[in-house]
Amino acid sequence: MSDHEQQPTPGRGKVLDALARAERKVFTRPAPKSAKAQMKFLLTRAKGSTKALAERLGVSRRTVERYRAGALTTPQKRLKAALVEETESEWQPQVRAQAREQAATSGGMMVHVVAYFGFTATGSSDDGRERHITTAISPTYVKQILQLQEAGATEEELHPVVAEAVTESYFTEWGTRVQGLRADFTHVQSIDFEF
Repeated sequence: MSDHEQQPTPGRGKVLDALARAERKVFTRPAPKSAKAQMKFLLTRAKGSTKALAERLGVSRRTVERYRAGALTTPQKRLKAALVEETESEWQPQVRAQAREQAATSGGMMVHVVAYFGFTATGSSDDGRERHITTAISPTYVKQILQLQEAGATEEELHPVVAEAVTESYFTEWGTRVQGLRADFTHVQSIDFEF
């Protein structure tokens, strides 16, 4: 992934962005790309209300109407980002729901994380350091993470759950070694999930 793709969306953190990217990877058809197509799609989701869509995008009703009609075709950077974000967040809800359900009940997820991991344990432990980890996390943790996301959890509320999931699968190998180890991560450089 490029550095550009790893930058969190304003108002969201890296874990929340990684979850959104994972959902987008399961799309069976590409989302609309042109501003006109995105605007038309979002208007159908807003039940034709140009006022509601304008408020959601932070533009005037007239701007929404111009893009829908094709009079405007090249949105400014902020509007372009908002159109992509809103379109992809509404695109193929059943496909996303099926992927989330499967991951939370039977499939689990893969997580790729580069972060600083610090440890506490009974006995001795490695000092904390930056690690590059790829591991599968169990459906139990996936369910917990997805429920927190749906409830509007903050990045800080998700970190302990993701760290616990990584600890369980990677460091303690599902409880078969290093009893009582707890890992926390900070300074997340990058994170990606795969359903």
